[in-house]
Amino acid sequence: MDTLPDNYQDTNKAQPKISKIINQLAFLAIAFGIIIRLSQYINNRSLWGDEAYIALNIVNRSYLELLQPLDYDQAAPPGFLWVEKLTVQIFGNNEYSLRLFPLIAGIVSLFALYKLGKWSLSALAIPIALILFACLKYPLYYATEVKQYSSDLTIGLLLCLLLIPLRDRILKKRKVFLLGFLGIVAMWFSHTAVFVLGGVELASLITSSASKRKAIVINRLPAYLIWLIGFALYYFLIISKSLKNESLQTSWSPEYPQSIFDILWLLDSFGRFFHKPLGFGGITDGIAIFTFVIGCITLYKNNRTKLLILISPILATLTAAYLHKYPFRTRLILFLTPYFILIIAEGAAFLLSRLNLAKFNQQQRRNYVGIFGIIITSFLILPPVFQAGVFLFQPETKYELRPVIAYIKEHQQPNDVLFGDGGGTSAQLEYYAEKFGYSKSQYVVGYNDFLKKEAISDQVWLDYQRQFSQLQNQPRVWFLFSGIGLKDKRKEIVEPRLDRLGQKIDYIGKPGAFAYLYQLK
Repeated sequence: MDTLPDNYQDTNKAQPKISKIINQLAFLAIAFGIIIRLSQYINNRSLWGDEAYIALNIVNRSYLELLQPLDYDQAAPPGFLWVEKLTVQIFGNNEYSLRLFPLIAGIVSLFALYKLGKWSLSALAIPIALILFACLKYPLYYATEVKQYSSDLTIGLLLCLLLIPLRDRILKKRKVFLLGFLGIVAMWFSHTAVFVLGGVELASLITSSASKRKAIVINRLPAYLIWLIGFALYYFLIISKSLKNESLQTSWSPEYPQSIFDILWLLDSFGRFFHKPLGFGGITDGIAIFTFVIGCITLYKNNRTKLLILISPILATLTAAYLHKYPFRTRLILFLTPYFILIIAEGAAFLLSRLNLAKFNQQQRRNYVGIFGIIITSFLILPPVFQAGVFLFQPETKYELRPVIAYIKEHQQPNDVLFGDGGGTSAQLEYYAEKFGYSKSQYVVGYNDFLKKEAISDQVWLDYQRQFSQLQNQPRVWFLFSGIGLKDKRKEIVEPRLDRLGQKIDYIGKPGAFAYLYQLK
C-alpha cells in the first residue's frame, strides 16, 4: 500500500473554512440522529415479544426481586432494570416510560461518539462516522427498544471517554477510588462494561511507556482490586444464575467457536457482524468490510495506540466468546458497533483524502484513488441515510398487537374471550390485556406450533382441541397472532385450521399481527 499522502497527517489542521464545514456536517449528523430517534420514540410502536417479557418482569417485580433470575428466559443487568422500574413508577406503565432510558442513552451515545472520534480520527472521518452511526438500522432501532443494548453501547463509549484521558497519568488516591467505584457502577448497569473496561485499560497499559508502566499499575492497583472484587460479586450474584438457564444456554451455543483454533467461526462471525448488528446489507456489506480493513491499516501506520484502544473491546469480547462466556451474536454485541464505525470512517476518510483536483495532472493516480473513495463513501452512507429518511416519515413497526387488541375491545361482546398463540404473542397479550382492562379469566394463552407449515397429524390436532376445550363454554373467541412471516401464513395455514373450529365472523390486521373472531362449533 502507498505511503500516507502529505495532506492526511495534517487533516486535523485543515484550513479554517474546511474545518468549519466538517464540524457543521458533524453536528448536522448528530441533529439528524436525534430527530430520527425521537421520531421512532414518538411513533410508540407496540411492544413485541422480548420487550413485553422484560416489561412484565419490570412491572410485576420489586427492586429486590429484580436481582433474581428473570422470568420468561430473560437476562438484563440490575442497574438497567432499576432505572426502568423507577421510570415506570414515575411516569406510569406505558411504552413511553419503558423506552425513555434507552432513548436517552441513544441520544447521549451520539455526543459520546463525537468526542471519541475527535480523539481517534482525522477530521474528515468524524462526520462520516456520525452519519453512519446516526442512520444505520440497528444502532438506530435499539435506541427505542425496551432492552439494555442501547445503554450497553452508551456505557461503553462513556468508559472510553473516562479511561483514555487517564492513560499516562498518575492519579491521586481519591481519583483512584473514584475510578474503582465508577467501574463497578458500569458493570451493574451493563453486562458488557467489563469488556470495554478491561480491554481499554489493558491496551492503555500496553501502549504506555515502559518506564512509566510499573508506576501506573502500582498507582491504580486499588482501582483494579475494586473492579476485580466487584466483578466477582456481580458474577456470582447475577451472571452465574443466568448461565444456569438452559434455554438461554441453548440459544447461545451456536454462537461459540468449537475450539481456540476455530478460525472459520472467527471469519464467519466477523463477516456477519457487518450485516447485523451494524446494519449494512447487500453489496454495502462487502464495501464496509473493505473500508474497515483500510481503516485498520491507516490507523496502524498513523497511530497504533489509537488502533489498539479502538479494537480492544472487540478483542476482549472475542476472548470471552472463545472461552464460551459471552456469545458473539447480533444484538448482544451491538455495543461494539461504534468502534467498527470509527475504523470504517477512517478508511473512507483516507481514500477521500487522496483526492486533489487542483493537481489532477501531476497526481492522476492519487486522484483516481480519491474518486474511488467518493464512490465507496457514497455506497456506505447513502443507503442508511435513505433508510433513516424513510423511517422519519414511516417509523419502523414490528408486531402491532396493541391496536389489534384495541379493535377487539371496541367490537367485542360481553362474553367474548381472547386466545393468544404461544411464543411472543403470549407475552404481548399478557402485558396488554391488563392495560385494556381484561381480567385473567377473559383471556387464555394457548397453543404452540399452530403456525407451523407442516401438516398437523390427528394426534397433534387432538392436543390442540384439548387446549381449546378451555373455551368450550365460550361460543365467541378472538384468536390473536403476532410474529414473523404472518402475512403468508394467514390464508395458507391459520384460516383453514381455525375453520375446523367454527365460523369466521370478523378479522382485524395490523403490521405483524392480526386477530380472527370465530363462532365456535
